[in-house]
Amino acid sequence: MTSISEVNSIPTTKKPSDSAFKQQRLPAWQPILTAGTVLPTFFVIGIAFIPVGIGLLYFSDQVKEYIIDYTDCNSTNYFISGTNKVPYTCAEYISKDPHPDPPCTCEINFTLPSDFNGKIYMYYGLTNFYQNHRRYVKSRDDNQLLGQLSDVVSGDCEPFANNGTNVIVPCGAIANSLFSDELKLYSMSHKTDVPLLKTGIAWPSDKNIKFRNPEGDLKKAFGNYAKPKNWTKYIYELDREDESNNGFQNEDLIVWMRTAALPTFRKLYRRVNHTVDGFSDGLLEGDYRLTVHYSYPVSAFDGKKRMILSTTSLLGGKNPFLGIAYIVVGCICLLLGLTLLIIHIKCSKR
Repeated sequence: MTSISEVNSIPTTKKPSDSAFKQQRLPAWQPILTAGTVLPTFFVIGIAFIPVGIGLLYFSDQVKEYIIDYTDCNSTNYFISGTNKVPYTCAEYISKDPHPDPPCTCEINFTLPSDFNGKIYMYYGLTNFYQNHRRYVKSRDDNQLLGQLSDVVSGDCEPFANNGTNVIVPCGAIANSLFSDELKLYSMSHKTDVPLLKTGIAWPSDKNIKFRNPEGDLKKAFGNYAKPKNWTKYIYELDREDESNNGFQNEDLIVWMRTAALPTFRKLYRRVNHTVDGFSDGLLEGDYRLTVHYSYPVSAFDGKKRMILSTTSLLGGKNPFLGIAYIVVGCICLLLGLTLLIIHIKCSKR
């Protein structure tokens, strides 16, 4: 037990100790805003930002793009009505049968107005698709994507966790909505398909760290699991030609799983193989044909689908917004600097 003398010896004061930190005596610096410090700051920012913005716009304008909206493209097949052939769109066709066999195919002829030199990339673009929805972004199981398969998956995958009998691999809403259209290019002048590479389109950090296949034969490893509801293939059948691009290592899947921040976005789909004769310098001006195996529905959410061919610059793809933003901020700073300078000269004596 504590004695009375010990109790009396316990200090009762709540005063903080006499230190610089607790007594708030640490040295501090507070800038004094005067015309001599504020005006040069505005002018320096304006003079620095405008040339940077012009440079960004210049590099962005060096990028060439060709965009085709194929949302309502007509099928290569027709409805027969008496003696007439009635065309129909693939969007109408898959709305009646989500998984037609054979798939609905449409073709679009187009002309590149100029040579696309350098490295050429093919993107697919979607509009009005909200990959940034909170529940959608969380609807995945990262342990499963690392190849750690089990009968217990993250609760975030619901209602795409199982099909009532077996666990779905990969589970979740993101994987279930995987983009499934197949895009091909044909060169009229070369009379051959444009060689497209399906590897090298995902971030190396994603493929090497975030996505791993289970060890052993993929068909055996995934054999006891179900495929996502909207898929026509199992996870081990995504690429039957290249085993290294199969399963969770499939780069189309990896690219799709990196969700977009805005409802209108584009994702890298293929790279032109420039080691093939006739395409070493890029895509030449001329006639081409886009062939689409159409299977991805967007009419339910009033979306649009696009195919984009694009070159790159020193700073990447086409992005005029950043250059415009720098120029606007620089001009505003210069305008404010001039306005405040005039006010300072006229009113400083008052």
